[in-house]
Amino acid sequence: MKFTYCIVLFTFLAVLIAVDAAEFEIVNKEIGAIWVGIQGNANKAHLENGGFVLEAGARRTIGAPDDWAGRFWARTWCDWNSKHCLTGDCGNKLECRGAGGVPPVSLAEITLRGWGGLDYYDISFVDGFNLALFIEPVNGHGDGGRYSCKRSACLRHLNDECPNDLRQNTQHGTIACHSACNKFNTDQYCCRNAHNRPETCKSSDWHVNYPKFFKDRCPDAYSYAYDDHKSTFTCKASKYIVQFGI
Repeated sequence: MKFTYCIVLFTFLAVLIAVDAAEFEIVNKEIGAIWVGIQGNANKAHLENGGFVLEAGARRTIGAPDDWAGRFWARTWCDWNSKHCLTGDCGNKLECRGAGGVPPVSLAEITLRGWGGLDYYDISFVDGFNLALFIEPVNGHGDGGRYSCKRSACLRHLNDECPNDLRQNTQHGTIACHSACNKFNTDQYCCRNAHNRPETCKSSDWHVNYPKFFKDRCPDAYSYAYDDHKSTFTCKASKYIVQFGI
């Protein structure tokens, strides 16, 4: 009987370890609170029901399955009464529960244990920019290359430099910077229809090369759908830090 109990206990613990085998430490370096948004990819869990409040200077560590994939973002200028935010909004709720963030918003994206057993991670401004951010593996194992187990970061206040026609202006000033796709919604800027291939969607051919603004200042980040620069990092790690703000 005692032996059977030990087997059951061991199995239960093994399941727990397998289900909750990765960690994300979310850090807020802004001067005010942010509402963290989390969205799992298709058939992946929405960690922490999709969001929580993180006060200025605070950090919170959350668990994830070791095959999790999804995105993190920061919602800013949020109102406790309406539960809406001026950037990254996911509806009138604190926990996004599967809803994505309304652009413009900076994204940290990751796929754990992807092709070749590697983790793939990046920061993306395809949906625009609202806060500086980085994603970084802790004690990761890689091949030592430029994009292996390194921090992927944009530690710059791009809202202050945003081109006038991409600015999201409010009574609080410029609180976000749109992508060209989100702002103008054309086939060319959104890389769709006749422009749905890398060969037919080159920002260098656009009337205004808006992605160049983001890429020049933050070369680690994806600046548009067919950004032809290296922006995906790889590693093998059981913990990642996702920081918002500088």
